[in-house]
Amino acid sequence: MKHISILALEGETSLSNLEATYKMFNMVNGFLASAGKAPLFKVQMVGLSKETRLTNGLFTVIPQLTIKDLIKTDLIIIPAVHGPIKHILELNRDYVPWIISQYKQGAEVASLCIGAFILASTGLLNGKECSTHWLSAAEFKSMFPEVKMVPDKIITDEFGLYSSGGAFSSMNLVLYLIEKYAGRDMAIMCSKVFEIEMDRHSQSPFIIFKGQKEHGDDLVRKAQEYIEKNYQERITVDQIADMLALNRRSLERRFKKATTNTIVEYMQCVKIEAAKKSLESSRININEVMYQVGYTDTKAFRTTFKRTTGLSPIEYRNKYNRAQIGLAG
Repeated sequence: MKHISILALEGETSLSNLEATYKMFNMVNGFLASAGKAPLFKVQMVGLSKETRLTNGLFTVIPQLTIKDLIKTDLIIIPAVHGPIKHILELNRDYVPWIISQYKQGAEVASLCIGAFILASTGLLNGKECSTHWLSAAEFKSMFPEVKMVPDKIITDEFGLYSSGGAFSSMNLVLYLIEKYAGRDMAIMCSKVFEIEMDRHSQSPFIIFKGQKEHGDDLVRKAQEYIEKNYQERITVDQIADMLALNRRSLERRFKKATTNTIVEYMQCVKIEAAKKSLESSRININEVMYQVGYTDTKAFRTTFKRTTGLSPIEYRNKYNRAQIGLAG
């Protein structure tokens, strides 16, 4: 029987993560019992103490075990956390050596959504891929530069370390683990009961690009603002460098350090975000959208759009345009 430890983290922990994860693994046991088979999982809440107060005491979780009681586990689930991340990491720092020790003994570790920050704080993810909620990706990159942040992915899986995208996509990782341990048929059954779409691989369609401006470099911020105001024009890096009285190399270095994007990447992101908004709210044809955001090459636009969102422009419109959704209903 595989022992699963769901951490009852200190602070504002996602109750939905705790409850849904607990129920999904135990549901597998229920299905097995109805078929006359032995349970596959022993699922327990594990805390730093016998009682964990969440969200300023609004909720209380009673863990079945503390980390001092549990000598060995097989899978650790780190749920999402909310609030100032450095404060959250400080509240939960005592979990870190325990997680490292369990991993060295053979346990696997899975982080859900922003729980990735706690997993990354162990150092176990250094040099490996990790996903989290796209809203927190820039902060994650800044805090953990040695981890390969891949915010477009729903699930990462490397060397017994797992992570998931944001919010309810966390449940896709739980389904993934159920499939791994209990088989495809069991995962399909759970997906139907919980009404979770199986085999989602990307959270790109949900990402809203908001340029990283909390960096303190005024010249880079001026470059960002110029790009955002003039994205419909053919802007060059040299043009921006001249405007700011910087040489191109210095500007590119500072821009990348401040925003984690190259200038060309930033321009593309701004253009694609504008295109997404147009596709969501208007009925103008795809080529008109392309021209509005400053593209003249149809192939380049469609390729960049799909690389950024995971969908073609027409697929994106069909999924998110209000008029299209109304017609479908």
